[in-house]
Amino acid sequence: MRLDRFIAKSRIIDIKSDELEGAIAELLKVCHFDETEGLDQKDLLKALLDREKNMTTYLGRGVALPHVRISMSRSYIFAIGRCSKGLEFEGMEDYRDVRLIVLLLASEKEKTYLSVLSSLAHIFQKAEFVNDLVDASSLSEFRKKVKKAFGGAVAGTGVKSNKFNRLILRESAKIARGANCTRVMVFADTFAEGLDLSCLGNLKTVLVTQSSAEFIQDGSSIDSIITVRSFSKSRLSQMRSAVLIALSRGILKFDDRLCCIAGTPNSNQFDTVVVVDIAKEFQTVFNHHSDMLPSSIKPEVMERALAIARELAMEGREGKPVGCLFVIGDVKQLKPFTKPLVLNPFYGYKDEDRNILNPFMDETVKEFSTIDGAFIIRGDGVLESAGTLIYAPDYTYELPGGLGSRHAAAAAISKATNCISIAVSESTRQVTIFRSGQMLPIS
Repeated sequence: MRLDRFIAKSRIIDIKSDELEGAIAELLKVCHFDETEGLDQKDLLKALLDREKNMTTYLGRGVALPHVRISMSRSYIFAIGRCSKGLEFEGMEDYRDVRLIVLLLASEKEKTYLSVLSSLAHIFQKAEFVNDLVDASSLSEFRKKVKKAFGGAVAGTGVKSNKFNRLILRESAKIARGANCTRVMVFADTFAEGLDLSCLGNLKTVLVTQSSAEFIQDGSSIDSIITVRSFSKSRLSQMRSAVLIALSRGILKFDDRLCCIAGTPNSNQFDTVVVVDIAKEFQTVFNHHSDMLPSSIKPEVMERALAIARELAMEGREGKPVGCLFVIGDVKQLKPFTKPLVLNPFYGYKDEDRNILNPFMDETVKEFSTIDGAFIIRGDGVLESAGTLIYAPDYTYELPGGLGSRHAAAAAISKATNCISIAVSESTRQVTIFRSGQMLPIS
């Protein structure tokens, strides 16, 4: 989602205050509320600070994201401030590291609120990018960089290319046309400072990257951009993950054939070209698009759960490997096959505050991943419970060696109900999706 239309240059400022309360007050002041909206800055400031006391909005990497939903005619209001020396707030150490403060005010009626919040967190996920904004030589330059970032596409100034890469792209274009590929999928994180795709000509191209605020030149043949949070080191696992996300979003179809071009991240060198027939690659689990996701599950919910699962598989928790299980679907259908093992840590919280799409839930989910039992997630992303026992009817599907009770439960619940289950193996660190009792290894 492009967010630049919600950003006005006048609401991108240098913060003068060295306290969080003063910084937010400065940002509220430049929002210039219409008198007819009946919004009181003092009430908004209090609401924002109250939220901060209950749950910090510090994202890390020097970025704070205070946010609140209010009754107003506009969908969203953004204001962004640069803090040169950090902020003070009730003696909390984290706020002294804040260098950017991003204020989000959202209408109570706006249904895309959590998606926008997630997009904001994604934009500022790289410390190098944040440092680049903070170190802008002037306020004018700072504003230009913010506008480009929120536009979702920054024209690279240091586009990397060489004879070998041009050769790979030219030959890939020939392969794509000769194999009747409907799309070319390029893994852009191969390049650290931009990407020249002119050699692909007019072939429709899907770009896969961890940061959509980079790359892309004007006039390129980019058809779609898929942003992902983390990848397996395996090339084929990377491709499978990207294709799965593109399928769930409707970017790709099951009868598509892809020419995928990849390389080691930040190496500035392509080294892999693979043709993928989607129908054959996924036929063991999905026969057509209606099999992909139950209608009750939002694609972005599965995508977020999959991203957290991959991160847990790669990083573990406190240096130790972690196994866990996410079950996403209609809670009423799931209830007969589940029961709590521990007191539900999500009980009593507002839906918005326990939604997996909320970027501030990531660490909470990872912390509770060490509890035995599964996460139960509604199709709209609300975390219903953690530490939940799955006792679906026995299912005769034979799992590969090394996969135990967690994967058996994942297979059984996906067979018994119309849901998606995602299992992380503690021993192998493999992430596996189960649908209708069938398994699809992702990484």
